[in-house]
Amino acid sequence: MTPRTWARAERTRRKIILSEMEQVVPWSALLAVSASHYREHGNFGRQPFLLQTILRVHLMQQWYALSDPAMEEAL
Repeated sequence: MTPRTWARAERTRRKIILSEMEQVVPWSALLAVSASHYREHGNFGRQPFLLQTILRVHLMQQWYALSDPAMEEAL
C-alpha cells in the first residue's frame, strides 16, 4: 500500500462523521443526565447495548432523518 492510498484509507466517511460528533456533542454531560434513566444490565434475555452506543445511534438517526429500519440497514 502506497502512502497516498494509506492516507485516503484513513479518512473514511465514518471516521469523519464520528470525529465531528466527538467535537459537537458534550458526551460526559449527556451521559450523566441519561444514565439514571437507562438500565445497563438486564436479568433475562439479550443484554442491553451500552448507553453511549444507543445515544450515538439515536443522534445519527436524527441528524440524517433515518427511520428505524433505515438506521438498522445503515449500521
